[in-house]
Amino acid sequence: MKKTIVTIDGPAGAGKTTISKLLSQSLGCVYVDTGSLYRGVAYEIDRQKINWENDDVLAGFIDSLDLNFENKDKELVLVSSGKDITDLIRTPQISMLASATSAKPRIRAALLDIQKNIAAKQDAVFEGRDMGTVVFPDAEYKFFLFADLAIRAQRRYNEMDECSKDIDHIKSQMATRDDNDSQRKSAPLKAASDAIKIDSTFLTIDQVVDKMVGIMSKS
Repeated sequence: MKKTIVTIDGPAGAGKTTISKLLSQSLGCVYVDTGSLYRGVAYEIDRQKINWENDDVLAGFIDSLDLNFENKDKELVLVSSGKDITDLIRTPQISMLASATSAKPRIRAALLDIQKNIAAKQDAVFEGRDMGTVVFPDAEYKFFLFADLAIRAQRRYNEMDECSKDIDHIKSQMATRDDNDSQRKSAPLKAASDAIKIDSTFLTIDQVVDKMVGIMSKS
């Protein structure tokens, strides 16, 4: 039986993670943060000091990569070579490296199978940047979530530890990442032609989730 797939794409700070989690809970299906896969690759590149701009070196690295999701306490955690790295990949440094390395077609191809295998086995909400355009172009429901840059930076600022807060730096990093993600040749960040666009600038998390559930219930 064909599984129900929901995709939620959009830039950093638009609220994708929290909204995707809540939506998946509301629908009673699994939530998959595909961005964590790219962060996982970036984490290993950083940890192993891989020269990822050298295609031959990158090819060998990808072949040796053992990255996957596993169920833990009813949630999917990211595991690399048997080690749970879920809590190690949420740093600004890893996020920026993930944005840069995700432009590599070899990396995107390697992670595509993981995402497809999850979708083949269960209903799921997939959060990412090219879920509705490249990975699941035939998804039953597609959303593109966005918000004003200043608002997104403020949200990220509020999430960070006191010692690492710098709103101007956060805003600058987000703008750079937006540009990198939208301008890359391979699977750029953009809304699918049939995606429903939702501006979360002045909406609460619950309002966005309710809006999505309402749209899905009418289809």
